[in-house]
Amino acid sequence: MPILPSAALALLLAGPAASADDPAAPDFFAAALCQPPYSIDGATTLYEAAEKLAKPDTSMLGAAVYHLPAAIERDGFAARDVVFAGMAVGVLVEGEVAARLAQRYELTPETGHLLGASSLGFSRQLPEAQQGMKALGLISIVARQGPAMQGKTLLACEFVSNEDREAMEELEKSSSQP
Repeated sequence: MPILPSAALALLLAGPAASADDPAAPDFFAAALCQPPYSIDGATTLYEAAEKLAKPDTSMLGAAVYHLPAAIERDGFAARDVVFAGMAVGVLVEGEVAARLAQRYELTPETGHLLGASSLGFSRQLPEAQQGMKALGLISIVARQGPAMQGKTLLACEFVSNEDREAMEELEKSSSQP
C-alpha cells in the first residue's frame, strides 16, 4: 500500500499524562488500531486530549509526539509515546516488532519502504464498511520500523488521500526504474 508523505515523517521520529488505568483517558492504542476507524473528528478529539495531557515534541519534521509517564499496553505490546503526523494517529511500540505486530493484527508486507525511511513495513486497509471517507481516500492500520525510530515501531491508523496515494505510487515507480 502506498504511504502518505506525512506518515513518512512519523517514521523519522526517534509532561505528565493520564494514567493507563484512568477510565477517562483516551485509548490511544485502540486509535492506533483504527478502533474506531480514522475520522477527522476522532483524530481532533484525541489530539485535543493529548494536548491537555502533555507538551508535544514537535522537533521531528512536523509530527507531534507525546511522551506518556506510564506505558500503555495491549496484546503484549507496550508504548510510551503517542504520535500525530498528518492524517495518522499512532503509538510508538517498544522494540523493533513490526513483524510481530503484523502477525497479531493481520497486516501484510508493504511493497515500498517510504523511499528508504522504513526498513520494514506492514499494512492492512480497513474493510469497505469502515472506510468512512472513501471518496477522499483510504484508511489503513500500519506497522513500520526503521533505524531512525531508535528501537521503536510505529503502529498507526492512517488516512491516505487518493492524491497522495497516486503520487507515492508514481514516486515509488520512478525510483525503482534504472
